[in-house]
Amino acid sequence: MSGDVMTITAPADGERLDVCLSRQFVSRSQAARLIREGQVWVNGQAERKPGYILSAGDTLLVHVPPVKDTGLIAQDIPIDILYEDEYLAVINKPAGLVVHPGAGNPDGTLVNALLSRLSSLSGIGGELRPGIVHRLDKDTSGVILVAKDDETHQALSAQLANREMNKHYHAVVEGRFREDSGRIEAPIGRSAKDRKKMAIRPDGRYALTEWTVLKPDFHHGTLLDVHIVTGRTHQIRVHMASIGHPVLGDPIYGHASSAPRLMLHAYSVQFTHPRTRERLTVTAPCPFEEDTSWI
Repeated sequence: MSGDVMTITAPADGERLDVCLSRQFVSRSQAARLIREGQVWVNGQAERKPGYILSAGDTLLVHVPPVKDTGLIAQDIPIDILYEDEYLAVINKPAGLVVHPGAGNPDGTLVNALLSRLSSLSGIGGELRPGIVHRLDKDTSGVILVAKDDETHQALSAQLANREMNKHYHAVVEGRFREDSGRIEAPIGRSAKDRKKMAIRPDGRYALTEWTVLKPDFHHGTLLDVHIVTGRTHQIRVHMASIGHPVLGDPIYGHASSAPRLMLHAYSVQFTHPRTRERLTVTAPCPFEEDTSWI
């Protein structure tokens, strides 16, 4: 068996197997895939159910497959690197740039640009998104973390899963607010009416969004600082729409507007550097705040 084998001890009773793995080194979806593929053993027995409930002290053996040749090509696409050292980089992604190749976007993505600009990238499990620690929607701009080796990727993914990483966004939303700040706590899951959309669902995954008003009168809307405590797909867009304040320029969860783009920007990320243990905060200037010609 090629690849690495990791040994993990379950820290507490009652935790799902996929959740336990996601707190260690991979995303929950990656953990579920490894489990279903028979790459995980619990106390010496292969376990193929992501929802298997662990007991404190259970010994987990995880086979992490070797990185596969994805066949991705390096492309000279301009990217703005906000921070870089030998272990990681933080990129300021422009709106309109797809993060990783997929159906309809075989190339011309951030990953293709990274392969050209950076000397090395992590490749956890041979994923078709080398180096990418977390994703941003195509039309969302701003900070995105990139790991240059698997150990750094694992450590950053664990911080993300354990909610030790702080991510703040700037967003222009419809309407005015009576309060200066607030929070939205509502579970998010796949929409039953449109599988391409997310929605507030009682059986969805827990999601928490905190918002603060930055400018109450900004292009017939409100400029917010939004802190996502969890990181669900389309979380800000779904949560803000659910309280009647959709993000301006959102064609899926909002309404037609004069905004030139989705007015959502990943403004800052705060994390602990996996090697130096320094707490870092990296910010990206918000393009629709600096250039107000669209107002």
